[in-house]
Amino acid sequence: MIWQLEFIILILVVVSGIGALAVRDLLGAAILFGAYSFLMCLLWAIMGAVDVAFTEASVGAGVSTVFFVAAVFRTSRRTKD
Repeated sequence: MIWQLEFIILILVVVSGIGALAVRDLLGAAILFGAYSFLMCLLWAIMGAVDVAFTEASVGAGVSTVFFVAAVFRTSRRTKD
């Protein structure tokens, strides 16, 4: 694969991971976590670990993100401080 594309995806993984930790809105953090999982799925697929990529896509980007968004809607979205 083209190494420039892999590098761009890796940079996006790092940015989405840091963004998920830094954002103060819980819904935004859940969505960034889903984007992080999807980008990791792409990296696993590029590296040839298709079984790990499939698991990351279904569990990480799919089920976990849905559970996090559902939990956010059952709580308050912003912190008090």
